[in-house]
Amino acid sequence: MTKKVGFIGTGNMGAAIIRGMAGDDSINLLGSDLNKAALKALAEETGLTQCENARDLAKESDFIVLAVKPQHAPAVLEDIAPELNETKCVISIAAGLTVSQLRELCENRCAVVRVMPNTPALVNAGVFAVCLDDTHLSEEQRSFTSEMFTPLGDVHVLAESLFDSFTAVIGSGPAYVFYFMDAMIESAVELGLPRDLARGMVEKLFEGSTTLAQESKLHVAHLREMVTSPAGTTVKALVHLDRTATRGNIIDAVRKSYERSIELGKK
Repeated sequence: MTKKVGFIGTGNMGAAIIRGMAGDDSINLLGSDLNKAALKALAEETGLTQCENARDLAKESDFIVLAVKPQHAPAVLEDIAPELNETKCVISIAAGLTVSQLRELCENRCAVVRVMPNTPALVNAGVFAVCLDDTHLSEEQRSFTSEMFTPLGDVHVLAESLFDSFTAVIGSGPAYVFYFMDAMIESAVELGLPRDLARGMVEKLFEGSTTLAQESKLHVAHLREMVTSPAGTTVKALVHLDRTATRGNIIDAVRKSYERSIELGKK
């Protein structure tokens, strides 16, 4: 049976998910966005049906993907609530909104799913956490929502109690990686390498190292040891990182992100 999946918000993440689902004959895509020009362009690219507003979209959709900024989510859900019923499912990728908050904002009219993506999903290399804790979900809704993000990366069904941990490590994780990449590029420039060349080299360094970690059966600690010769250049750098508590600072930074995620969930 064909499913109608509507997206309220077709910005970067919403559009990425739509592109991942486009071409599936079992799905009819719908979209609503304040940026009508961008929505029209996306419709021409993917074949989605443009809806005039969020309420019209909710009325026509079986699954409603809430892909707006968290601060806008309550107003959107309040607007569409009259169109919700037990046959529909709201899927939220808005950070910080818990299952109980989503159900309350939907006036307990339909089942809800909480999803946390990360930005590499924009290039089909993301990691998604999907929460199916809502007991009102049907088996069909559970199956569909746990599979709909697979074209964009790895999908993990997690209890909501683990979402703050996932957010701190994986949701925020790309920023940590880019932060370190930026520092590596700057160090290369400081040592005389041209900036464009340094950037390309560092990007390839991360790509190659990640591929090696994925394809090797060795733990990443063993892979690190393979590069670390006694009294060599690498061990000098690593000992400096240990002496300046870099590892501990990374662990503490992730903990700070985790604590902030908990705070946001309480608001």
